[in-house]
Amino acid sequence: MAQTITEKILAAHAGRQEVRPGEIVMCRVDLAMANDVTAPAAADAFARMGVPSVWDRSKIALVASHFVPAKDIASAKLMTRMRAFAIEHDIEHFFEVGRGGIEHILLPEEALTLPGDIVIGADSHSCTYGALGCFSTGVGSTDLGAVMATGEIWLRVPETIKIVYSGAPPAWVIGKDLILSVIAAIGDDGARYMAMEHTGDTIAHLSMDSRLTLTNMAIEAGGKSGVIAPDRRTVDYVRERQAATGRSRDFPVLSSDPDADYAGEVAIDVASLEPMVARPSLPSRAVPVGEVERVKVDQVFIGSCTNARIEDLRIAAHVIGDESFSPHVRVMVIPATQRVWQQANEEGLLERFSRAGASVSAPTCGACLGAHMGVLGPGEVCVSTSNRNYVGRMGDPSAQVYLANPAVAAATAVAGELVHPAEVRPNPPEMARPLMEVG
Repeated sequence: MAQTITEKILAAHAGRQEVRPGEIVMCRVDLAMANDVTAPAAADAFARMGVPSVWDRSKIALVASHFVPAKDIASAKLMTRMRAFAIEHDIEHFFEVGRGGIEHILLPEEALTLPGDIVIGADSHSCTYGALGCFSTGVGSTDLGAVMATGEIWLRVPETIKIVYSGAPPAWVIGKDLILSVIAAIGDDGARYMAMEHTGDTIAHLSMDSRLTLTNMAIEAGGKSGVIAPDRRTVDYVRERQAATGRSRDFPVLSSDPDADYAGEVAIDVASLEPMVARPSLPSRAVPVGEVERVKVDQVFIGSCTNARIEDLRIAAHVIGDESFSPHVRVMVIPATQRVWQQANEEGLLERFSRAGASVSAPTCGACLGAHMGVLGPGEVCVSTSNRNYVGRMGDPSAQVYLANPAVAAATAVAGELVHPAEVRPNPPEMARPLMEVG
């Protein structure tokens, strides 16, 4: 029978020829991930099972990302617990502070998530890795503890919603704008427990950074996972990361059958899109930036697992140019990983941000979840490149958060109010223009 890419991956990992939506299947796991917030609870759940050792020390990743560097004693205790578990079980992929970064950008960078894999993460944005053509989803810490013990997980096979993008992205439009337009179209729960499969001729124009942003925000539409079938760009990216890290593992390149069944289909005319802005306090309240009131802002945050990759920092730096930020705006720039930080430093991007008046931090989730490094006060307004603008997400419940791409965020930081990036920098950077198609 015809199957989607998601169904093919789940079937292969369940030892089946095929699976259908709604079935409960037991699947082997290729990688299990937890961070400093979720790993301690997962470690406690694992300990209660009485299992002497993890199922495979080379298939577990523990990443310091959320409350690091530790901001208080409570966050230090979380890291102490995760560190102790990593040492006790000799976890091969333990990423200490200064050696890793935000997990959802780090793991693809480290060639730990590959096409055809099943990746289970104790974090809701574990759906990110589907941009490589794998099945990845978030679970609770107890489930993650069980995966660390057994190497397996039960899953209900999700229905798949097909999203078809057409046309080359206009100037200033990147992956963030595409996914915000989808969420605006279907709502915050429009893909509830579905695999969001991103397709169409637009995909060939998107960098891997933009594709990872597309799948990152599946959960903001209620999705179980996001996925993009691998093409040549995907394979080249994976092979490049394998060569850079010395990690070599074969992988299948799968795609959906032409006559596969879908629960629904959404069409997005990308050629007519503008940069999108999600107004407070839901991602689904996204509209073109030209339709948003030119609100004065107190803070701009460029970071998070959604938009803190090197492409995002290059776009933001291009918009800023030799300008300085508005004296009434505080700006936080947080590169996603140690490698991204180093590359941005070598390219002079961090100096450009600093000279413009930004606080540039070591890799951490930071302000995204209102953890530290940019918590909002009462009534403050923030433009953020992160994925969520829920009430109280980044600080005081009365604060207002707008979500946008890095170009809009950088332009806003310069202008002091929410503006289209073309108002600050008429010419877009090369990576924000349509790319040559790939096979």
